[in-house]
Amino acid sequence: MTTHTDHDEHEHKKMVEMDHSEHHNHAAHAGHEDHAGHVDHTGHEIMFRNRFWVSLLLSVPVLIYSESIQGWLGYTAPAFPGSQWIVPAFSTIIFIYGGLPFLRMSMGELRKRQPGMMTLISLAITVAYVYSMAVFFLSSGQAFFWELVTLIDIMLLGHWLEMRSVRQASGALDALAKLLPDTAEVIMPDGEVMEHPVSDLKPGDMVLVRPGASVPADGRVVEGETAVNEAMITGESKPVKKATGDEVIAGTVNSGDSSLRVEVTAVGDDTALSGIMRLVDEAEKSKSPTQLLADRAAAWLFYTALASAVITAIAWTVIDGFNAEVVARVVTVLVIACPHALGLAIPLVVANTTSLAAKNGILVRDRQSLETSRELDVITFDKTGTLTKGEFGVVGTAVADGVTADSALAEAAAIEGDSEHLIAQAIRHGADEKELSVPAVDDFKILKGRGVSASVNGHTAYVGGPRMLDHLDAERPQELVDFATAAGDKGQSVVYLVNDDRAVAAFALADVIRTESKKAIDKLHEMGVEVAMLTGDSQEVADAVAQELDIDEVFAQVLPEDKDDKISELQKQDKEVGMVGDGVNDAPALTRADVGIAIGSGTDVAVESAGLILVRSNPLDVVKILKLSEASYRKQIQNIWWAAGYNIIMIPLAMGVLAPWGIVPSPAVGALLMSISTIIVAINAQTLRGIDLEVS
Repeated sequence: MTTHTDHDEHEHKKMVEMDHSEHHNHAAHAGHEDHAGHVDHTGHEIMFRNRFWVSLLLSVPVLIYSESIQGWLGYTAPAFPGSQWIVPAFSTIIFIYGGLPFLRMSMGELRKRQPGMMTLISLAITVAYVYSMAVFFLSSGQAFFWELVTLIDIMLLGHWLEMRSVRQASGALDALAKLLPDTAEVIMPDGEVMEHPVSDLKPGDMVLVRPGASVPADGRVVEGETAVNEAMITGESKPVKKATGDEVIAGTVNSGDSSLRVEVTAVGDDTALSGIMRLVDEAEKSKSPTQLLADRAAAWLFYTALASAVITAIAWTVIDGFNAEVVARVVTVLVIACPHALGLAIPLVVANTTSLAAKNGILVRDRQSLETSRELDVITFDKTGTLTKGEFGVVGTAVADGVTADSALAEAAAIEGDSEHLIAQAIRHGADEKELSVPAVDDFKILKGRGVSASVNGHTAYVGGPRMLDHLDAERPQELVDFATAAGDKGQSVVYLVNDDRAVAAFALADVIRTESKKAIDKLHEMGVEVAMLTGDSQEVADAVAQELDIDEVFAQVLPEDKDDKISELQKQDKEVGMVGDGVNDAPALTRADVGIAIGSGTDVAVESAGLILVRSNPLDVVKILKLSEASYRKQIQNIWWAAGYNIIMIPLAMGVLAPWGIVPSPAVGALLMSISTIIVAINAQTLRGIDLEVS
C-alpha cells in the first residue's frame, strides 16, 4: 500500500514541476534528493500552500452565489447577465487548479496498481464535480458546488499542514547538512591563509579553525589547544579538549578561545558526518514491523472505503431514490475513509525518533532494532573498550605511613617520565587526570626486566614490580603486602614505588572501568533488564569487574570467534538478547543478537554488523536506547489507534447510520474531520521531541 511517505518520487517531482511557475525560486528544492536520497519536502509544502490560498480566494464567489447558502443566511446575491455561470465556472477552475495535484498523484497510484489515499480523494472530488455539472446542465436538481470547493480547500489546507509537519519531523538530515561550513581557511605552503570551498579540500591540506568556527573536514590537530563542541555529532554536551595529535570531526565547533591548525584526513563521503548522514537516511527509509502493519491497514482501508461507498449508494438509492443526497453521502464516505492519518501515523513518529536519536549520539541503521530494544530481556556487554576504557590505568593505590597517595603517584609519574612502557604510560596518565604537579628528576635509568630508577629531590627512587623489590631487598610494609595480595586475586598487576630501600607505595594497574558503567548497569536493572558480560580475560579479572559493577552473568576467557555462541546460549533460554560491542571483533556476536549495538565507534560509523550505533563510548547511551524505543513505540501505537479509531467511528456515520436522527456529515465536514485527524496524529508525533532521554 502506498502511504504518504511512500509516494513515488517521480510523481512528487512531476507534481512540483507542473507548478513551477508558482514558485520558481523554490523549484530547485522541490522533490530534490540530497545526501543519499533524502527528499526535500519544501517545494511540496509551498505548492500546497499557494494552491490553498488561490483556491480559497476563488471559492468566495461560489459561496456567495450558492443557492443553498443564500437560503440559509436569508440574502439574495446580485444578479446580472451571466451571473448564473459564476458558481459552475469558478468551481471548474478550483476543481482543475486545486484538484489537479490529487488527480495526478492518483494516476501514479493506479499505474503502480496500488490505489490509496490520492485515489480516494480524486474519486470523491470527481464524483462531486461530474454530478454537479450534470445537474446544472441537464436538470433542475440540487448540485453541491459549494461543498466541492470547500472540500478541495480543506484537502489542500490539510496537505499543506501535513507537509509542514513532515518537513519539520524529517529535519535530522537537514540539521546535519547545515553543520558543515561552505568554506574553509586553507594554510598554504608559504603560510598564507586563503579561503577555499570545502568541496575543494583534499587529505593532507592544512586548515585553520578559528574560535567559533566549524571544523570543515575530519582531521588531526597539528598545532594549538582548545575546546571543541561535539554535541551535534556525539550528543556530548560538555566541550572536549583538543591538543596536538587529537582527532577532530567535521561539523564540530571550536568553542574555545584559541585557533587550531588541522591536517585534513578525510573529506566528502569519507567523513564521519557523511557516514552519520548515510545511517540517518537508511533509518528513515527502513521499515519496522509496526510500519508494515500500518501499511497493510491502510491498504485494506482503501477497499473498505470503496465497498462502503458502493453499499451507501445502493442502500440510499433504494430507500430514497438517486439524488444529490446520495451522491453527497458517497463523497463523504470516500473523503472520511482516506487513510491519511494512518499513512502518517508511523512515518512522522519515526522521523522524530531518528532526529532525536541523532541528537543524542544514537545512530539508527535498522528501525526494527530500535523498535525491538524495548523487549530486550538481557543486554550483553563486551568488557574491553565498552564497560572499560580498553587502556591500562591505575585502578588502586596503597601507601605506607607518612606518604600521601597523590605525592606517591606524582613521584612515580616523574620517574616514569622518559619511559614508553605501558605501565609508565598508565602511571603518567593517572597523574595527568588528577592534574598533579610532577617533580623534576635526573639520572634516569632503565633496569632491564625489573623497572626504572631516577634521582628525585636528592634521593634515588625506583618504580617496578616484585622482581625490583627482590633485587633491592626492599622492606615491604604489611599494608602494601595485603594490597598486592588483594589486587592479585583480581588479576591486576602491581608496581611499587621504592625510596632508597623501602617500598612506600603500591599501584594496582588494570583495564580502567568507565565511570558511567556502574550507573548504566544500575539503570538497566531498574528497568528489569539483566546484564551479562563477555571477555577474553581470565576468570579472576572478569569476576572482579563483575563484582564491582553488579553484573548478573559472566562469560570469561571467550575467544572473539566464540562470542556469538554465548549469545546463542542466552537466546536458547527464551531471552531477547542485546549485544553491545566495539563493532570490530564483536561482529559475529552483534549479528547474532536480537539487537546489535556498536559502541564507541567515534568517527568510524560504517559498522555493518550493528543495527544501532553509539557515537560516544558511553554505556549510559544504551539506557537511552531503551527509553527511546519505549517512547517511540508508545507514540506509534497511539497514532495507529487514533487513525484507525477515527475511521471505525466516522465511516458508519458518513454512510448515514444516524441519518434518522438528523446526523449526516457533509463532504466538507468529512474533509475537515479527516484533516483534523491527520493534524492530531502529526501533533502527537511532534510531542516525542520533548521526551527527556538524559539518565539521572
